[in-house]
Amino acid sequence: MMVEKFGYSASDIVLLYIANHVLNWYLAPKIGHWIGRIGERKALTIEYIGLVGVFVSYGLVDDANIAAGLYIIDHIFFAMAIAIKTFFQKIADPADIASSAGVSFTINHIAAVIIPAAFGLIWLVNPSLVFFAGAAMAVCSLILAQFID
Repeated sequence: MMVEKFGYSASDIVLLYIANHVLNWYLAPKIGHWIGRIGERKALTIEYIGLVGVFVSYGLVDDANIAAGLYIIDHIFFAMAIAIKTFFQKIADPADIASSAGVSFTINHIAAVIIPAAFGLIWLVNPSLVFFAGAAMAVCSLILAQFID
């Protein structure tokens, strides 16, 4: 989107990546501490509500600077995904962690191939639909997060 819709150059994308990584490098430990204070369920609820807003905004945005801000906000919310791992470590039997991680890795790998391919086809029809579909996936994750103790 940043290149196709807004004409970002390679150097613009690099600057955006650097800004994003520096900000997340600073914020990630603080987010981890914050998750420890409020709990995984609340953190994931906030993350998924935020991601719904970001994805819907991506689908509607017409300003390149706002899109860049959304990109950075998007990655800050994704830093909260560590709550999934910390919750899993709390509830899992240590003997099951390796096998569960293997299954999780396989499922994530399959999703990492299928979803971009499917969304690439959707992009050809209407790029905004990709972001609205992402928002729908975040809503599903939000609902599932409510089952965390």
